[in-house]
Amino acid sequence: MMQILRNLIPSLFYLGALVLVLLVALRVSTRGLRRVADRLIAEDATRREEIERWLKQLTGFIRLGIELVAVILVAFILLRGFGIKVLPGLTGAAVLTWLASSGLRIAFILAIAYALVRLFRIVLLRLEQRVRPTGPVPVASEQEKRARTLTRLLGAVFATVVWSIAALMVLRELGVNITPILTGAGIIGLAVGFGAQHLVRDVISGFFLILEDQVRVGDVAIINGTGGLVEAIRLRTIVLRGLDGTVHVFPNGSINTLANMTKDFSYYVIDLGVAYKEDVDHVMDVLRQVGAELRADPKYAALILDDLEILGVDAFADSAVVIKLRIKTLPLKQWEVGRELRRRVKNTFDACGIEIPYPHLTVYTGEASKPFPIQVAEAFASKQPVAQKASRAKS
Repeated sequence: MMQILRNLIPSLFYLGALVLVLLVALRVSTRGLRRVADRLIAEDATRREEIERWLKQLTGFIRLGIELVAVILVAFILLRGFGIKVLPGLTGAAVLTWLASSGLRIAFILAIAYALVRLFRIVLLRLEQRVRPTGPVPVASEQEKRARTLTRLLGAVFATVVWSIAALMVLRELGVNITPILTGAGIIGLAVGFGAQHLVRDVISGFFLILEDQVRVGDVAIINGTGGLVEAIRLRTIVLRGLDGTVHVFPNGSINTLANMTKDFSYYVIDLGVAYKEDVDHVMDVLRQVGAELRADPKYAALILDDLEILGVDAFADSAVVIKLRIKTLPLKQWEVGRELRRRVKNTFDACGIEIPYPHLTVYTGEASKPFPIQVAEAFASKQPVAQKASRAKS
């Protein structure tokens, strides 16, 4: 019994030193992460919840790793203290040699990988802050979400690549042959590439769709000939809702044509027909007056960005002279302003006596072949004077 206690004393000493080192490592790591999190929160207070969640997950992972290492080492030391030799070739000298060579390289690899990932995330955060948009709150909020989506995606891709390379280097330092792993990963990647090529195409197209800011949530767009309000933009799909409530979902890789009707500003265009007898210069003056009154209306003044623009006589139609005009408005407000403009034009034209013609047709019959009803009427009219003369003679 005394011999066992004598053997345990060095083990207990090592065990105490080990626990102390692990506690110090846990304390230093958690405090360092806390400082980093506080710095990030000070730079961007809007991401406080996300940073706190990230800090909680990372500290929990570190604590779990340290506890796992502690349990293994404690069991190993105690078994050695009781004279049970686990892994006889694993001596203190061998452990120190491994720590001084491969262990040091593994620690260096993991530190470099962690530093690269953190540095890249800091660069992305600074970039996101620099490109943070200004302007109307809904538009700025949507652009901020878009920028955050892109930075998260780039950060996740970069972190995956870096940690994958670091894991392969660590396995090589542990004596694992990584050639079969690389070969298997290449075969799996090739198979996945063939099987999910449409998915990859959709994701890549969605990435550039978001990056180039071609369309935003809330815009009215026409995609492949189908129009609607953009309800969602994802990495794989874009969702439109039509005027009748129908939801249209388009994979990003299948978008051939995209027309954004509400990018930055909008125009409402009218092809207005007036009768040929009207003085078009007078009509244009009346239209300018209507446009000025509409823009002076407090209800619509904030929606209109410029005066009514009269482009001039655009066509000579069958029944009308077509005058083209347009008005510049805020995005999504062109239909509201345009309907009010049409109402005022109709009422003003009625008050001024300006005719807005409807399609009509004038029928002209030649003298050579008159219609039968006209021939009967003319014959009856020609006989009537003869009958009147005969009645006078009898009298």
